[in-house]
Amino acid sequence: MLHFNTKKLDRMETEHILVQGSSEINEDTLLLGKDIFGVFDGATSLNGTRYSQSRTGGMIASSIACSVFSKNCFPLVELAKGANSAIFEEMLAHGVDLSARESYWSTSAAVVRIHEAGIEWIQTGDSFIILIYNDNSYKVLGELADQDYETLSIWKQEAEQSSFLIHQALKEQIKKTRDGMNRSYGVFNGEKEAEHFLRSGLEYLEDVQEILIFTDGLNIPAEIPERVKNFDTLVELYLSLGLQGLKKHIREIEKEDPACRKYPRFKCHDDIAAISIRPGL
Repeated sequence: MLHFNTKKLDRMETEHILVQGSSEINEDTLLLGKDIFGVFDGATSLNGTRYSQSRTGGMIASSIACSVFSKNCFPLVELAKGANSAIFEEMLAHGVDLSARESYWSTSAAVVRIHEAGIEWIQTGDSFIILIYNDNSYKVLGELADQDYETLSIWKQEAEQSSFLIHQALKEQIKKTRDGMNRSYGVFNGEKEAEHFLRSGLEYLEDVQEILIFTDGLNIPAEIPERVKNFDTLVELYLSLGLQGLKKHIREIEKEDPACRKYPRFKCHDDIAAISIRPGL
């Protein structure tokens, strides 16, 4: 097991973006602390219920998780459990029908805590952490299959064959995927089973030039859905264009396909929360 000195880096540089997508509300949240950084991507319940100030369940869930992690006073695994429990308590307080899993609020998460020689990290759902090394190679932490692969594969087939409303046609498939929360993929949604899907660890920072943390809105649109995402192009473009340039590149691709038929996805533009960290070792 790796052990790190608790001394913090004082030469670290960071950059971040938080951009709303096509929806009315941005459900992504950023955590920017002195030595703790994270992104959270909320997912609204399928019944579309709004709460005070027109907030969605996804927005509330991502904000709760961010707030708990910002306390930065326990190991990340313990903070993750606390965030999950806090979401459960808030759903109870808002009268969410917990007998219907499509009513649950949820959020993905990717969080790192920086130490002098390494990072402590935790991840669940479709938010990502990538370490980019000095030779431009990279490592995805907590890499797993795309939870939406099956839905987007069907989406691609339907888009090529007809012109009907894809969201309506895939309503049952989307519900099936949502029912897979903490059964086939992990999210914070208040369920105890969420703990089984947490991915966490420690990584040395030796030879690491960049740490990239981001929600799935920063993924480069793909014509063919990938069961396990390939980040070669994303890393290459990030290193050449920077975080803002990468975001601009993605938005330009999406604008060319507003109906989401060439590049299957759930909306023209997804929310984006992203942080880049240069350890400065």
